Amino acid sequence: MDKKVLLILADGFRPDALTACSHLFTDRLCKLGSYSLNALTVYPSVTLPCHMSLFHSVSPDRHGILTNTYVPQVRPVSGLCEQLRAAGKRCAFFYDWEELRDLSRPSSLAYSFFVSGDQNTYHRADRIITNEAIRYIMSEQPDFAFVYLGLTDHAGHESGWMGREYLSACGQSLEETCRLVEHFRQEYTIFFTADHGGHGRSHGSAEDEDMRIPLICIGPDFAPGPMSGTPSILDIAPTAAQLLGASPAPEWEGRSLIKG
Repeated sequence: MDKKVLLILADGFRPDALTACSHLFTDRLCKLGSYSLNALTVYPSVTLPCHMSLFHSVSPDRHGILTNTYVPQVRPVSGLCEQLRAAGKRCAFFYDWEELRDLSRPSSLAYSFFVSGDQNTYHRADRIITNEAIRYIMSEQPDFAFVYLGLTDHAGHESGWMGREYLSACGQSLEETCRLVEHFRQEYTIFFTADHGGHGRSHGSAEDEDMRIPLICIGPDFAPGPMSGTPSILDIAPTAAQLLGASPAPEWEGRSLIKG
């Protein structure tokens, strides 16, 4: 395969929030793609460890990141961006939580755009991120683009998961996702997911509220409707690599979600 991939991640977006936030795009999103509201993240269900596992397709005990503080890997695992760069692909990142700068190694990204959610408010930062992603992707058409939306996690910590403010933030994340999907679904295979869930005003446990995440895959290789089985966050990198015609790293633990 030699396709293009857009990965959209809303931090801390619980699967049950898709319906609870009552956004009109929820039904269309699920009708467009193959979806699971029962996908699993990794433990500890903390933002940076989960992202490292997503991009490196190994559990936290393998990559060694157990908190939101990055430490160099003792035995480095090649991540998705490194595998794509080796295959001659161009990758772009758009994010508003600065710790994500360590998801890729130097020289593996063609473009990186960061705006601070803390200094601009995540409401505004997510909108800036989406605007810049649309502008750059339309102009440069990278092979792989990662768009990170941080508002949902911020709202969960501030006001509590599944409360009014959190569900309103989920609605905005779906607004941004809708704009990206409608702009690019003809040219890109699109993934919508989260890194973890949450309960109360926190996350990080092995409880279902923290470990379950949504995963929606939109593209010609995915039949619309519910996915079978229980997909893992570790499966996203191998699936993206296969779509893009790149080799998975030998250490990767996940499996491609593409059937056949």
